[in-house]
Amino acid sequence: MSRHEVVSPIPGVFYRRPDPDSDVYAKEGQTIGADDTVCLVEVMKSFHPVPAGAAGTLVEFLVENEDVVDAGQAVAVIEAG
Repeated sequence: MSRHEVVSPIPGVFYRRPDPDSDVYAKEGQTIGADDTVCLVEVMKSFHPVPAGAAGTLVEFLVENEDVVDAGQAVAVIEAG
């Protein structure tokens, strides 16, 4: 298995769920597909879904919900394979 880092495509605020009343997109230990949404990054009230980019098991998130992230910053780790 290989390690895949999910990175933010833009700078903004990291969110694990689509809205406060919904479940998180993904949890640690969950099997996910390459096209599955892992989180959202919001900039200026525009929300951008971030896909996993690789199929496998979500190992961990590297940032907390509502943290500010930079473009290219790793936000989660997937064990691909």
